Amino acid sequence: MYYIGIDLGTSAMKLLLADEQGAILHIVTKEYPLLLPQPGWSEQEPAEWWDACVSGVRELLRGFDAADVAGIGVGGQMHGLVVLDGQDDVIRPAILWNDGRTAGEVEYLNGEIGKGRLSAWTANIAFAGFTAPKILWMRRHEPERFARIAKIMLPKDYINYRLTGVHACDYSDASGMLLLDVEHRRWSAEMLDICGVSEAQMPKLFESYEVIGTLKPEIAAQLGLPETVKVVAGAGDNAAAAVGTGTVGEGACNISLGTSGTIFISSEAFGVDPNNALHAFAHADGNYHLMGCMLSAASCNKWFCEEILNTSDYAAEQIPITEDKLGNNRVYFLPYLMGERSPINDTDARGTFIGLSMDTTRADLVQAVLEGVAFAIRDSLEVARSQGIAVAHSKICGGGAKSPLWRKIISNVLNLSLDIPQTEEGPGYGGALLAMVGCGAYESVAACADALVHTTQTIAPDPEIAGRYEAAYQKFRKIYPAVKELFPNLA
Repeated sequence: MYYIGIDLGTSAMKLLLADEQGAILHIVTKEYPLLLPQPGWSEQEPAEWWDACVSGVRELLRGFDAADVAGIGVGGQMHGLVVLDGQDDVIRPAILWNDGRTAGEVEYLNGEIGKGRLSAWTANIAFAGFTAPKILWMRRHEPERFARIAKIMLPKDYINYRLTGVHACDYSDASGMLLLDVEHRRWSAEMLDICGVSEAQMPKLFESYEVIGTLKPEIAAQLGLPETVKVVAGAGDNAAAAVGTGTVGEGACNISLGTSGTIFISSEAFGVDPNNALHAFAHADGNYHLMGCMLSAASCNKWFCEEILNTSDYAAEQIPITEDKLGNNRVYFLPYLMGERSPINDTDARGTFIGLSMDTTRADLVQAVLEGVAFAIRDSLEVARSQGIAVAHSKICGGGAKSPLWRKIISNVLNLSLDIPQTEEGPGYGGALLAMVGCGAYESVAACADALVHTTQTIAPDPEIAGRYEAAYQKFRKIYPAVKELFPNLA
């Protein structure tokens, strides 16, 4: 049997077809536009996602027997606000995870409502990217649209709705809304009341691997698939990527270098960082995880190379950065191009180069960007370590992880061995694995991941380089506290 995994990303949808042995048979990518109506705003039209899904599935199945497709699983960008009216029509463009318009709402939630109460109700505090502040913003600034809301959804849930007609959400994705009681896996009555919405306006909750329904007849015909195809609830992109890299069970870790960057530590028990510097979310395997999320990771390198250096040949820019230079760079970069979430939670923070001199080279700046992202990931790892969580090694995935140099830098900055999965398709592959579990091909997410996810290479830290980076990180960690008071005046 075949399984379709879908990764609903920020810039494109990636669809893959896999068999029960985990082999990826075909991959299709469909791009769509990002809307930036005002500085700091980020939106997309859900119709663009659906069009990408329809054309992508049709293209994906060319040359394959569609009758053999058993299930579909979607992993998607988290936190986005999708609102439907009573006829299930989209009311406004989706407000995305990297939208920064909700600074006032975040201040209200964390300040007036209080971080302590938020954490008690949802295991998290408010961040600008989360969904609840977006709902409050819409209630305040778009009251007529707000009054029309019949259903509140997340991006990948809109695709699942179009496929099945079911308003559903999984626990991992719902964890990032600031509306879920993560510990007890139910909607938070207190947060719904604060946002002025009811539980009837929220989707039904499922585990990521649970089947929410089958394809609607007209959709099956449109896609060229059998009506019997099962659709599982799916997961937020980070949880789906963790499944796709085998990061399940107690103490497993995954680092993802995509547009944003994450460090994801899975746990069989519920736990909350006392300072809420890390997110405490449900995991797609039915358990929990802690996660640090930085808003700009591989996008920092893309920005610097393409917008500043006017090149898309990233590998060529890294050639001059030889091993002897690692840990010896005198230039530092704060990777806060869109503000930052974990662990500083500062929407005003901005990207910053420091340490420039007349002998600074082009390669020094490229190296500083790669190192700045690695140092910022370590900031979140240090929070986990301060809670007594021991991480001995990690998986690594995402577009940025394709760079051997960047992998070496991260391994030595974190002083961790990094395992490279055989399949680097992250959320899409995780979605396919979840579909396999939902269709009964495997008895659990852990069993599926153990059987199908394999490591092809391990990057080990070099003691000498790691030592140099230890000294460099101690300098890096002093930069943001020294300059953070400047950022609000620059906004």
